Amino acid sequence: MTTFGGGPTHRVTNQPPPLVGHDVADDIPLLAALVREGAGDQVEELHRLGRLAGGAEAQSWGDEANRHPPVLRTHDRYGNRIDEVDFHPAWHELLTVAVRAGLAGSAWAADRPGAHVARAAGILVWGQVEHGHLCPVSMTYAAVPVVRTAPDLAAAYLPGLTSSVYDPGLRRPESKRGLLAGMGMTEKQGGSDVRANETRATPVGGGAYLLRGHKWFTSAPMNDVFLVLAQAPGGLSCLLVPRVLPDGSRNPFLIQRLKDKLGNRSNASAEPEFDGTLAHLVGEEGRGVRAIIDMVALTRLDSAIGTASGMRAALVAAAHHVRHRSAFGSLLVDKPLMRNVLADLALESEAAVTLVMRVAGAVDRAEQGDEGERAFRRLATGLAKYWLCKRQPAMVAEALECLGGNGYVEDSGLPRLYREAPLNGIWEGSGNVNALDVLRALGREPASLAAYAAEIDAAAGGNRHLDDAWRRLRHDLDALLAADEPVELELVARRLVERMALLLQGALLVRHAPPAVADAFCVARVGGDAGLAFGTLPPGLDLDGILRRIPHGAV
Repeated sequence: MTTFGGGPTHRVTNQPPPLVGHDVADDIPLLAALVREGAGDQVEELHRLGRLAGGAEAQSWGDEANRHPPVLRTHDRYGNRIDEVDFHPAWHELLTVAVRAGLAGSAWAADRPGAHVARAAGILVWGQVEHGHLCPVSMTYAAVPVVRTAPDLAAAYLPGLTSSVYDPGLRRPESKRGLLAGMGMTEKQGGSDVRANETRATPVGGGAYLLRGHKWFTSAPMNDVFLVLAQAPGGLSCLLVPRVLPDGSRNPFLIQRLKDKLGNRSNASAEPEFDGTLAHLVGEEGRGVRAIIDMVALTRLDSAIGTASGMRAALVAAAHHVRHRSAFGSLLVDKPLMRNVLADLALESEAAVTLVMRVAGAVDRAEQGDEGERAFRRLATGLAKYWLCKRQPAMVAEALECLGGNGYVEDSGLPRLYREAPLNGIWEGSGNVNALDVLRALGREPASLAAYAAEIDAAAGGNRHLDDAWRRLRHDLDALLAADEPVELELVARRLVERMALLLQGALLVRHAPPAVADAFCVARVGGDAGLAFGTLPPGLDLDGILRRIPHGAV
């Protein structure tokens, strides 16, 4: 330390304390939704996970897993093909906690209502530590409904897929205490147009096939089994590919390279090649898309839940900074314009949490046989996936700006959140794909629109902006769905889905949030009395009531 005149030149002042040592689950809107959607008996479990998520050790795992990305090893020292990916120990620590907390497939084996709601809340909490490791967690969760449609495969694999034990390493599935699943649908010539897939599946008897082809984007290649799409003699089909065969030998799963991605760097995303790879048919030949559609719907919901988690992490980081940082004579959080920005971010985040928890509740109740909830889930999943993924990048950027230059350095954690923000808008279908999926639901499944309408109608009379916007949207929906030109409907699909998502969020907040939150959201998002950027809420709103609901983090 250099001194001049006896005083130090390097003193640290006016900086916030580290954002560690807190309970991430100490979150008013999240806890209220957990109880409301049927998992109130899991509050203490969520707090246990939240305290771990807010600790220095877990934060270190998230940082290390991204600073030391996975490494591909195609061959061993003798030249034998092994196709393995080495991960930093922090990756395994993150997955151990996630699987143990029930965030992978064990919700399907839980004999109690609310299991899927509790899992969604866990993703919202634990996802604030690190997002990449949730990819294999999500795929495992989503694979279970597909695998259980094939009795022989279910008997062999479901006990491992629904386990709460993380057991890494490529070994015979029956020798492991827990299994993880992946998926391989897209190919370079088709992307989201999976019917353009060229991978071939040749039947060899007994429901077994040999695959030959090249997948373009297959994440978490060290998982134990993969659901893939391939062209069988009867058309595009769904097949299960084990990485290790019953005799302990490796199934050909030739990893050509790992993707060098913008974010999500802790997670390996691979291009595997199949060459005589053993696979087992799931469902019927030619019905591959139908067989895998449940998996796609669940991973799309997880994309929305993960997005809400990332938005929450960005909000908490911004709030923590401005609660401790002074400028121009007072704390930033006391500055009127900063309060507007922070309240606007809080509205966005609370609406996201409330929406995904409502859809998770629909998953739970649909599994118990509620057809109305099944219809609601069909439409609401696409709305949540589309809209939240559009909002996350802008929100994280605004939160980063709250920290200024401090937010632009890696140590703050905001750059990692920012790089991660676009991912969920791409994974499991881009914005256009999801908007078109909503149109399909509207056109082919009228029960889904009826369920959506019932959800909005339940908030009738609670806010005039919401009521007026619903009347306009209902009129426009009726006109568009009756139109002779489907091209015109496709042209306005994004605008339509955006309006539907905002009204659904507004209705949920009117019913379940305090007036300070619900009124501000409806004025700004539904009534249009706000600008396009965050921090443009109109005067006269109860900003104190909004800001009090932001989790405090460390104090």
